[in-house]
Amino acid sequence: MSVKTGLLVGIAGGSGAGKTTLVNVISEKLKAWASIEATIVNHDSYYKEYSHLSKTEKDKLNFDHPNSLDNHLFVEHLALLKQGQSVLAPVYDFTTHSRLTNTIIIKPSSVILVDGILLLVEPKIREILDIKIFLDTPADIRILRRLHRDINERGRTVESVINQYLGTVRPMHEQFVEPSKQYADLILFGENWSESQLETVINLILNKLSN
Repeated sequence: MSVKTGLLVGIAGGSGAGKTTLVNVISEKLKAWASIEATIVNHDSYYKEYSHLSKTEKDKLNFDHPNSLDNHLFVEHLALLKQGQSVLAPVYDFTTHSRLTNTIIIKPSSVILVDGILLLVEPKIREILDIKIFLDTPADIRILRRLHRDINERGRTVESVINQYLGTVRPMHEQFVEPSKQYADLILFGENWSESQLETVINLILNKLSN
């Protein structure tokens, strides 16, 4: 089969929906079933630079709003990867809400898996994605996963996670994330995916590659 360079596959959905898990599963399946090494890009790495602000000021920021992300740089990097060029992606520290001085090299491949809460909200990102997938996971599952991640991986307290969820995560989900699923080519429901659902995703990717 003739293979295109840089097929962009976007996986969107609310915080805690299982995007990272699905990306890793798709990557493993592509390697096992089609000998394809996928590249992974995280929208979360492209939060804007806030190191100039105090901790008090950072705590007041709405990180769940589309404007909190550097989408100009993100789209620029996706375009370069799609063209077969490597990019120097930013590294974001969630404990301090700032970009680190170092970057990481992301190399292109025939399949580029992109995950992010707000992927389908920004028109320019939607336009450049070749396949758009949305994970529709129950809210209770999402908040429990977020609690576990933020406490264990980001040093947050239960109170701060709950306050952020009620203050920005939930309202921004309802305003931006939930409506964006109308743009998805495929919606996966629930927190567990069957083998047939995964086969549907992989076949969709392989068919796009061969066309």
